[in-house]
Amino acid sequence: MASIIETWAARIRAAAESRSPLRIQGGASKDFYGNPGQGELLDVRDHSGIVSYEPTELVITARCGTPLVEIERTLAERGQMLPFEPPQFSSSQGQATLGGAVAAGLAGPRRLQAGPLRDFVLGAQLLDGRGRTMDFGGQVMKNVAGYDISRLLAGSLGILGVITQVSLKVLPLPRAELSLRLDLGERDAIDLVTRWQGQPLPISATAWFDNQLWVRLSGASAALDAARGKLGGELVEDRVAGHFWRGLRDHQLPFFSSGDTPLWRLSLPANTAPLAVGETFLEWSGGQRWLRTDLAADMLRALVAECGGSAILFRRAGGVDAATFPPLSPALMQLHRNLKAQFDPAGIFNPGRLYPAL
Repeated sequence: MASIIETWAARIRAAAESRSPLRIQGGASKDFYGNPGQGELLDVRDHSGIVSYEPTELVITARCGTPLVEIERTLAERGQMLPFEPPQFSSSQGQATLGGAVAAGLAGPRRLQAGPLRDFVLGAQLLDGRGRTMDFGGQVMKNVAGYDISRLLAGSLGILGVITQVSLKVLPLPRAELSLRLDLGERDAIDLVTRWQGQPLPISATAWFDNQLWVRLSGASAALDAARGKLGGELVEDRVAGHFWRGLRDHQLPFFSSGDTPLWRLSLPANTAPLAVGETFLEWSGGQRWLRTDLAADMLRALVAECGGSAILFRRAGGVDAATFPPLSPALMQLHRNLKAQFDPAGIFNPGRLYPAL
């Protein structure tokens, strides 16, 4: 009996021969993200399970269809975590898969302290557009032939192939955490978190909305107590704080659930002044800003570019048909085309999902 990988490989070869697109999908928790998908569904959820876990080496390897909740539960039993705090978005809290998390490349509130998802990808296995199994990296930090392909898959939205397995670096859970809340306007909050960036503070997340600045501290108890004395503010009950940070990670807070206007994700220099073009939610010390606005896409992207940033159309609403991602320079687009051609010469994987030309 053929393995699931062999079955997928045969299907990929047939699709490439007929130039029939395939739409790769796991739990569909991030199906809204990116340009609208097209093609016949290739569901990867059946390829599931943790392949290996070495707590002493801080490495876990799992198949693409493995639910994130399964991975997080296994890690928590050994006092460890996925440090980039990947969003799950699903209301059922069980649909998001490892492959989808890597393909989307998104990170949650703890990115401020830990860094992006791609920095924790040690290796990956991929089925390319010829149905071949390709291995990149491994269980140590290294590049392959000068290119860190395994990390390149992070945020690729499946346009290069089917991610079948991933090895990730993990970290110990914080010894202690507490959250503070301060009453501040947007400009004052931006100034304050900018000043904090230059200080040795154990800040693992910040968020501002509706004139309230939330701050999460993670680390040793003594360090948290010392930082609390410096930062001030109101101590938030653990249960309330946990609900808030999970709600932010998974976009379950009221700001994200009101879908009458498009939701934009802005990347900006942290000290950028308030844009004042819509309802705003700040994260990552002001470096990531969620914006709900009816401003035309080209006008918003021009405004953000003037500030040295970029704008992604994260969730569509109100009939907006703008491209999800800002346009690339001709040289950068050609590089993307070349990579796509190397991995997927027939162009069958998630066509148009990242950029219409890919």
